[in-house]
Amino acid sequence: MGLLVNGQWHDQWYNTEKSGGDFQREDAQLRHWVTADGSAGPSGDSGFKAESGRYHLYVSLACPWAHRTLIFRQLKQLQDHISVSVVSPDMLQQGWSFDRQQGSSGDHLYQLDYLHQLYTRNKADYSGRVTVPVLWDKHSQRIVSNESAEIIRMFNSAFNELTGDTQDFYPQPLQADIDAINQQVYQDVNNGVYRCGFATSQTAYEQAYQRLFSTLDTLEERLSRQRYLCGDQLTEADWRLFTTLIRFDAVYHGHFKCNRQRLEDYLHLSGFVRELFQWPGIADTVDFGHIKRHYYFSHDTINPTRIVPLGPDIDYHSPHLRDAGH
Repeated sequence: MGLLVNGQWHDQWYNTEKSGGDFQREDAQLRHWVTADGSAGPSGDSGFKAESGRYHLYVSLACPWAHRTLIFRQLKQLQDHISVSVVSPDMLQQGWSFDRQQGSSGDHLYQLDYLHQLYTRNKADYSGRVTVPVLWDKHSQRIVSNESAEIIRMFNSAFNELTGDTQDFYPQPLQADIDAINQQVYQDVNNGVYRCGFATSQTAYEQAYQRLFSTLDTLEERLSRQRYLCGDQLTEADWRLFTTLIRFDAVYHGHFKCNRQRLEDYLHLSGFVRELFQWPGIADTVDFGHIKRHYYFSHDTINPTRIVPLGPDIDYHSPHLRDAGH
C-alpha cells in the first residue's frame, strides 16, 4: 500500500512507530457527491449530476471497502448505468495494478497500468494514499469520491429517478441508529481487524483484539433478539458489517490473528452472513479467490512465503435459518 507525494509514487507502508505500534487509517481526501440534480452534497464541489453512463467505478474484489460499493450498485440496479474496472488482487511495489495476467479486468477507460496513474490524472501533484474504491466522472475527467461510506449513500438515493428503484437503506427514521452502529462497527470491526493484523506491538494488537471480539459478542447478542442490526429492516449498517464478516474466516481469523474463534462459531452472526450472502445478486459480488490471493500474497511482511491457503471450505449457500428465529 504505497502513496503519492506531490504526484510521485512511493512504495511506503504505514508508519506505526509514532503511534506505539497501532495501525491508524488515513481519511479519504476526495469527497464530492453525485446528486440527483447536480447540486453540491455535504462536501466538495457541485456539478456531479446522476446520469446514466457518466460514472465509472474502480474496485478491488478483495477489498471490503470497495465491496460495499459493488453491493449497492447491485442492490440499487445500477449495473447498466455505472461501469466498473477491477484491479488485480496483487498489490505490490506499484500498488493496485491493472495487470490482466493477474486477475484484473484492465482499465476500461484509459488502459492505465496502475491505479496511482488515475489519481495523478485527476490531480498531477496529488499527495496521499492510493485506495479503492474510486468513483470517476467521465465527463469532467475527475475523481468524484474515494470514500466508500459516501459512495454507497450516493448509490442509495441519487439515481432513484433514473432507475425507479425506491429501496432505501438509509431511511430517515433509522438514521441515528444506523450512524451509531456504523461508528462502533467501523472502529472495532471493519477497521478493527486491520488494527489487529497491522499492529506492530503486542499491546496495540491485544487492545484491538479485545475490542474486536467484545463488539462481535455484542452484535451476536443483538442479532439474537432481532433480524437485522436496526430491527426488522435491512439497512446500510448490515451491509457495512457484512463485507468484513464474509472475509473473517477466510482471512482475518488466521492472517490477521483474529483467532479467539471463527465467525462460524457464532450462531447468529454466521446465519446473518449467510442470509445476506444469499440476497439476490450478492453472491456475484463475492470472490474468495481475489480475497485470499490479495491478503496472503500482498502482505509479505505478515506472510513472507506468500503461500495462499486452500481453506476454509465454508458453504455460504447452506440454509441460514433466520426465518425460524433470530
